[in-house]
Amino acid sequence: MALVFAGVCSHAPGITGRAERADPQARDAFYAAMGRMRDAIEASRPDVLVVIAAEHFANFFMNNMPAICVGMAEHYEGPIEDEKWLGIARHRIPGNKSLSRELIQEVMNDIDLAYAEEWKFDHGIMVPLHFLTPRYDLPVIPVNVNCQGPPLIPLKRAYEFGRALRRACEARPERIAVIGTGGISHWPATPDSGRINEVWDREFLENLLHNRREALLAYRDEDVWREGGQEGFEIRTFIAVAGATEGCAGELWCYVPIPIFAVGCTVAVMRLS
Repeated sequence: MALVFAGVCSHAPGITGRAERADPQARDAFYAAMGRMRDAIEASRPDVLVVIAAEHFANFFMNNMPAICVGMAEHYEGPIEDEKWLGIARHRIPGNKSLSRELIQEVMNDIDLAYAEEWKFDHGIMVPLHFLTPRYDLPVIPVNVNCQGPPLIPLKRAYEFGRALRRACEARPERIAVIGTGGISHWPATPDSGRINEVWDREFLENLLHNRREALLAYRDEDVWREGGQEGFEIRTFIAVAGATEGCAGELWCYVPIPIFAVGCTVAVMRLS
């Protein structure tokens, strides 16, 4: 069965933790787009949701930093952060260990992977799940792409991981949805927190939504650092989705800069047919 849904969205902790401080019109437009994505995922009737994210030194640190790690557990817990700070209550999220193992084995034919049977989700996964699976009843397979501790995985390898994941999904009978979640430009936990480079963000989204492989892979880390901030490296999660939907174009459902969320809030889907 091929993928039944693919898209990308933002995941900053302020999205849920500082909701009351945001401009209501901008916030509500973003929340509505996340609700629209939830409806689209539910309409695709997936058996599992693969979440390609970038975590923030919650489970992996510089003593053991895999380039790509896939969860292989029966269930997960999150958020690892304080519930009141994030504005999300702690939940147990179902996994699908057998399907995870099958996908990992298939992807390993092309891409080396780490895997983990224990994983506590931080905001990078919990914020999207809060909107997209509010009952926390859809099994999740988490993927962490190292976007924190250099050396970072080359963009080409992130794209190739997406391609390999698509092939693995097509070899399975299950209905599989995938989202990538990250920035785009943001400078959290720095004096520039709240800065958003809308011009750079929109240029990247144009390349993503037209699935311009060469343009996506041409971004250099030093340029991303300058134009998109230290968390701009999370474009790798979006590029992985581009690889998983190679040959497909996408549609932007929302892009709105919200400084108190410290990110340009994005919701976009790829057209798989």
